[in-house]
Amino acid sequence: MDFGLVLQTDPPASRVVSLMKRAERNGFTHGWTFDSAVLWQEPFVIYSQILANTTKLKVGPMVTNPGTRTWEVTASTFATLNDMFGNRTVCGIGRGDSAMRVAGRKPHTLARLGEAIDVIRDLAEGREAEVDGQPLRIPWVRNGKLPVWMAAYGPKALALAGQRADGFILQLADPYLTEWMVRAVRAAAAEAGRDPASVTVCVAAPAYVGDDLAHAREQCRWFGGMVGNHVADLVARYGEHSDLVPEALTSYVKERHGYDYSHHGRAGNPSTDFVPDEIVDRFCLLGPAEAHVEKLRHLRDLGVDQFAVYDMHDAQETTIDAYGTEIIPALDR
Repeated sequence: MDFGLVLQTDPPASRVVSLMKRAERNGFTHGWTFDSAVLWQEPFVIYSQILANTTKLKVGPMVTNPGTRTWEVTASTFATLNDMFGNRTVCGIGRGDSAMRVAGRKPHTLARLGEAIDVIRDLAEGREAEVDGQPLRIPWVRNGKLPVWMAAYGPKALALAGQRADGFILQLADPYLTEWMVRAVRAAAAEAGRDPASVTVCVAAPAYVGDDLAHAREQCRWFGGMVGNHVADLVARYGEHSDLVPEALTSYVKERHGYDYSHHGRAGNPSTDFVPDEIVDRFCLLGPAEAHVEKLRHLRDLGVDQFAVYDMHDAQETTIDAYGTEIIPALDR
């Protein structure tokens, strides 16, 4: 199992770079960041510094979207980083939550997202693609490689990930839901004539190592609110009770009343008071190192290839170091 570190690009950027360097020293293989232009600093600028200060770490957004940059700009940016540092990027992409809604726009349609996945990959790897009816190719790309991993929860999005994406990003670490969603992605891949095993599975969730479970829950409760934004969209589309979406995912948002993006992804987010302890425990990895290892082994057995640690809490360095000394080595055995 690979391990990634997920950060927000809060200033100073030097701290983001420092934490990513620390992650690589501790055995992490991927460095991810949020991508919302209004809320945080521009990640692609910071990726250049992360790549320059590490040797093998792969970087990318978790996640970008088809709308805040034109597709040729997104592809050219990835291709430039790959040309400079040797194909060490991954494009995580989704419909757009905070990046779009904070700017007063709606998340993109799945049709638009599916088209963007193909175009961005093709352009970044040097192939011709059509953008708004115009055939384009980036002529200077040589031997470029850009895996595109798609974030998804709902049935149509899971199907699209299986049909088109190189990887599937699931932003929660509940084993039951992981099994359900991985099965859906792989079934869609098989129906599309693809090898289901070729789709990389990345589970991303907060991890907090320590014995004070109550404190860990409060530091990670924000995550249930973040996921709840997507779940609320699913409930609006499919209803509270649907065979297409498990109630194990949707039932907890009944008490949700709006969301303030100014606290997005941060410990103490007041918009997450509706998130019960049970959801925090299911969606996150909390407790002593042994509890993390046990849950990660379960996830690995379900087909998870990478666990990406959301490290937005008061124990960032401690978590990175605990994973490096106790948890990652245990998963190598």
